Amino acid sequence: MSNDDQLKVRQTESKKKAFKELTIIRDTIFWIDVVGEGQNENAIFARPFNDKEAFPQKLTSKKSNIKNNFHGYGGKSYKCLNFKNNFYLIWIDQITKAVWFQIFKEAASNCRSQSKYLDSVQEPRQLSKSIDGNFDSSFVISEKNFLYGICEINNRDYLFSLNLKKTKQDIHRIKKFKNFAGELSSNTSANLLSWIEWDSPYMPWERNDLFFAQIDLAGEIQKIKKFSNKLINEKKNVSFFQPYWISETILVCSEDSSGWWNLLFLDVSEIENILIKKRVERNLTEYGAPQWVSGITFFSGTKKNLFCLAKKENNLIVEQYKDLQFVKEFSTPFTSISDFSVFQEKVLFKGYGSDFLGIVFEINFAEKVLSNFSEQIFIDHIKDCSKPESFWFKGFEDQSTHSFLYRPLVENFKRPPLLVRAHSGPTSCFDGTYHSEVQYWTSKGFFVSEVNYGGSSGFGKVYRERLNYKWGIVDSYDCKALALELIKSNMVDSEKVVIFGNSAGGLTAFNCLLYGSIFTAAICKYPVIDLKDMNHNTHRFEKDYLNSLVGNYAKNHDDYINRSPINYINKIKKPVLLFHGKKDQVISYEQTLKIKEILIRNNKYSEVIFFENEGHGFKNIENKKVVMQKSQEFLKNALNI
Repeated sequence: MSNDDQLKVRQTESKKKAFKELTIIRDTIFWIDVVGEGQNENAIFARPFNDKEAFPQKLTSKKSNIKNNFHGYGGKSYKCLNFKNNFYLIWIDQITKAVWFQIFKEAASNCRSQSKYLDSVQEPRQLSKSIDGNFDSSFVISEKNFLYGICEINNRDYLFSLNLKKTKQDIHRIKKFKNFAGELSSNTSANLLSWIEWDSPYMPWERNDLFFAQIDLAGEIQKIKKFSNKLINEKKNVSFFQPYWISETILVCSEDSSGWWNLLFLDVSEIENILIKKRVERNLTEYGAPQWVSGITFFSGTKKNLFCLAKKENNLIVEQYKDLQFVKEFSTPFTSISDFSVFQEKVLFKGYGSDFLGIVFEINFAEKVLSNFSEQIFIDHIKDCSKPESFWFKGFEDQSTHSFLYRPLVENFKRPPLLVRAHSGPTSCFDGTYHSEVQYWTSKGFFVSEVNYGGSSGFGKVYRERLNYKWGIVDSYDCKALALELIKSNMVDSEKVVIFGNSAGGLTAFNCLLYGSIFTAAICKYPVIDLKDMNHNTHRFEKDYLNSLVGNYAKNHDDYINRSPINYINKIKKPVLLFHGKKDQVISYEQTLKIKEILIRNNKYSEVIFFENEGHGFKNIENKKVVMQKSQEFLKNALNI
């Protein structure tokens, strides 16, 4: 690999602060960053809001691995609460497998010049004993000094409480859930709790239930009520997203009974008589996303000032509501947003774009704010970048299907080779966010496309359900249909078409090679190749995922066999390059090991590469460089470049 190529790979590995898991409380922002050389030690940091030159204050002093492993995919790993005029910081530590707690207050003004913004009121304390399981960070604190949370032990979820005045205590299990639960939240006095639950055979974005509970003075559940309404969820499967209290009696969430995750405001003045206060029904607009990880936020604030994030036809907008009334819509230049957090009229999030990396965005809406964010924020755009073009085409059963196209930056070929990318998930999507690998290939003269095949999220419930019982069929058909469309338009070289797929995208890629002659080769990382094995051995969160994607295993056993590439590897006569980490907990590398010899024996230029210390997703920069180098060599041979 040339020095220029190495530089392009390194550009994705910024030495700047990562600003993971951002939160704002009062005039202070909090986040997590790595400390030391390794990836297994980190800390929580703080600095004043909107003071990007301020030196970060490290809050957690003990050696910690602050991480959430809840339901396998985790999510936010700490919570900071504005409580009794102090900052109550609670985090999950994987070294001790316990919940930790510390209280801070604002430092005196003369200390701020010394980069000390918060003073410790109470030293860090290990609240819970170690557990053989996982905690979620959707913690709630009551006036009676109880901390409530949800944990996962022995394949079952529990609502639990801890006494904030005790140390290394057994968790007090208040409720045993039937199966899965998450998104714990409470009203301002914490005498009402809310959460969502889901059970077999559904994933949380397919169907879940919204529950409320009344808590007595002793911290125990007095009454539980499931929300049910004939306009919403009495007669159909509905997914509730991010139930979030904005006052003592008002809760906001989104739900997809209309076919889109739209806003719903509930009045819980009486737990026995929960009323719909207001519905915001908007077609083509999503106020939610599949709940792969916990702690995803699309709305934040209070009844007085509520801010909502919405995806509107490939655009991200921020909306402001006052006393449940819509005030204003703000357009943004972002393709994706994470860590959306609000305190009063201060808004904080991390924004990503098609030609810039993630930036921390801080704005005070108490000041004058233009409706177009692009005009008032500075973004360091990446030069020599291929911009995504939104492109709709006819996919499976002639249904309108979305993709992004990236044209080559240089003309190295008479007609450019085409690289088709199939996303993982498969309940996921491409959003046009800058991706270093995409840009690497366009800089080499390749044409790149990203396919939001049927089943992708962000385009409404009906689009998402196109993949139901048809995984391995609809997705691969859509990838082939896009490739054919681009070939017919004379935009790419029909003899040089390659499919890329990671994880679930690997199943799509293999099926593209098996059924049809469009693709010349495939490059996959940690691919799904055996649906039968996945059904029997995947982790708890995904154990029912295949019910909707393929069907009930007992009734649809043949489909599990027929759509598993592992059973037809001998038929693949095209070159394949595979990468897999030996620490993968989602898809065992042994599946890839089973097909290694067959692929290499049957297909010239095929190669299978294992990484000893990688899991489901590669993190080590040296390994990433190997992936790019090997991919370049592979394509040079496979495409006869």
